[in-house]
Amino acid sequence: MASKKLLAGVTRTDRTLMDGRTIRYYDTQGQSRVAEDQRPIEEQPAIGEMRLDPLSAEWVVIAAHRQGRIFLPPKELNPLAPSRPGFLTEIPESDYEVVVFDNRSPSLRPPESNIEVAHDPNFSTPPVPAAGKCEVVCFTSNYDSSFKDLSHAQIRTVLEAWRDRTQELSQLPFIQHIAPFENRGEEVGVTLNHPHGQIYAYSYIPPKTSRMLDVARNHFSQTGRVLLDDIVAREIAESVRIVAQNSEWVAYVPYASRYPFEIHVAPRRSVSDFVALDESASDAFAPIAKEVLQRLDGVFGVTMPYIASWHQAPVHEGRDVMRLHWQIQSVRRAPGKLKYLAGSESAFGAFMMDLKPEQSAQQLRDVKL
Repeated sequence: MASKKLLAGVTRTDRTLMDGRTIRYYDTQGQSRVAEDQRPIEEQPAIGEMRLDPLSAEWVVIAAHRQGRIFLPPKELNPLAPSRPGFLTEIPESDYEVVVFDNRSPSLRPPESNIEVAHDPNFSTPPVPAAGKCEVVCFTSNYDSSFKDLSHAQIRTVLEAWRDRTQELSQLPFIQHIAPFENRGEEVGVTLNHPHGQIYAYSYIPPKTSRMLDVARNHFSQTGRVLLDDIVAREIAESVRIVAQNSEWVAYVPYASRYPFEIHVAPRRSVSDFVALDESASDAFAPIAKEVLQRLDGVFGVTMPYIASWHQAPVHEGRDVMRLHWQIQSVRRAPGKLKYLAGSESAFGAFMMDLKPEQSAQQLRDVKL
């Protein structure tokens, strides 16, 4: 058992699960984490492969072993709950604050030997092992909760877990980019309803991040300024798309949003990744995170499905031009109506929006908290 002191009074304790995976407990109350995983040993799936799509020169991960993963179990069979007599789960302890553990059915996993992903792949590029890491982040042990229901202290602990994982995963030689995210709602593909997120650590820079990096570099070469800094300054100056703000963070609907309700949350003092956030910005995140998500759920008075993704600089590239920010995207456009990514969006990547971003921002601001 290994433990580590982090910021904000958080202690991380590492334990080993029955199949050799690591579980990390993030605690603030001095808990002792000694429970052993009593489940029978299972063999971990073999690593998948990455194949290059020659039409787009984008990598596609083939992880066929994930077909058999658990799908929407009832609450009493929730594998992310604390273990209890007669029902053993992924978390051996009988309670927890925040935990992060290696995914049981990972799309990406550490390679058995050194690998090299081609930087300029082409039609003849052979497949390579699907190297990386996939981790599950449980925000709370309360099945009926959600991120917006967490206390400020709980959110601060989650943020500390994101920071810690970013820092540690960045040290792995095969990791190029680290992406924490949360899917909420069956409408966006959730397979477990327990409040949780994931961290994907890639051995390559994903297509959207690569495109954002190119655009940020081009902006910097033309202006000498960081793109996200200019975006945040414009949103503050125009104010019409601002949803919420405090001394450290600004939340706004982007100028050209792709979804009916899309909110970006950025620190006022730009940083490349979680590790670079100072204590003041870290402490100020929880209030604006809760407000933004409460406003989102309040628009129609229903639980809104969303994907909340953290964008930060890649591990080894673009750290002078890419900036940390949080993107929240909901596909719900009206009660009982979803924004489907149909022909134009899915086939051609050309988004069509039925709602002006300024209207969306006004609806979010009008929610009474």
